[in-house]
Amino acid sequence: MSEVVVYSEEGLQQQAWAGRHNLTVDEPTDAGGADAGPNPYELLLAALGACTSMTLRLYARRKDWPLEQVEVRLTHSRVHARDCADCEETDGYLDLIGKEIVVAGALSDEQVTRLGEIAEKCPVNRTLEASVKTRQEIRRAPAPQ
Repeated sequence: MSEVVVYSEEGLQQQAWAGRHNLTVDEPTDAGGADAGPNPYELLLAALGACTSMTLRLYARRKDWPLEQVEVRLTHSRVHARDCADCEETDGYLDLIGKEIVVAGALSDEQVTRLGEIAEKCPVNRTLEASVKTRQEIRRAPAPQ
């Protein structure tokens, strides 16, 4: 199980700890933040992009394929469900993540096609495509002593 701890700072700025790693999360100035770090959706896209790239690198290494570099460009938008050609939902809005993958190396067309298939199997991609449930608990902090 993974755990991340997030503490609020002044304004909208947040400090997130993932193990021994610290990240600053914020909103851009036009959204009321100080733009001191990526916003939450940018972190989500970074997680998906990193997972996609890592998955491709591990697969290519296992297959001994000449994959030299992976670049993943991601976008997030809210779209009308009726405008999404390959979506099951037709009412309201839905989140749409676009993912463009560019691979470098002396790869055959078949290898590039297979890497595209493997990219869909990255664990974060699968999590986002699945029905994700969250559990929430809220409590007061102990009174200072």
